[in-house]
Amino acid sequence: MPSDNNKSIGLLALANLSSYIEKDGEEYMNDAQLEHFKTILFAWRDQLRKEVDRTVHHMQDEAANFPDPVDRAAQEEEFSLELRTRDRERKLIKKIEKTLKRIEEDDFGFCDSCGIEIGIKRLEARPTADLCIDCKTMAEIKEKQLQG
Repeated sequence: MPSDNNKSIGLLALANLSSYIEKDGEEYMNDAQLEHFKTILFAWRDQLRKEVDRTVHHMQDEAANFPDPVDRAAQEEEFSLELRTRDRERKLIKKIEKTLKRIEEDDFGFCDSCGIEIGIKRLEARPTADLCIDCKTMAEIKEKQLQG
């Protein structure tokens, strides 16, 4: 599994951006920062949409009625894996669109639970984050306790 730092670098590269460098005294979630994150989110969403289109075309082009049951099963398994991946990406696209809406509503970059700043670096690693690292950690601990 890629680290958040590698994911951050990947998303920044995808958007053709460098890491945001905060200036002294700069207001948190100012226009420049919001534009930075909108660029990342749009690029990420567009890339995911292209993957969905690629999968549809691949499945249309590659769909075959193999007489050999082993070949047919292998193709069905491949398609099943692709569809599961695309379903996760479809859910991610919805999260990205929700995050873009939050930017438009000036409700981006602050923890939904405690209200503090989530932070530029965390948002670059996970632009759809809506909890600060402390609240996210607590939520994960509570989730593990409920499962255990």
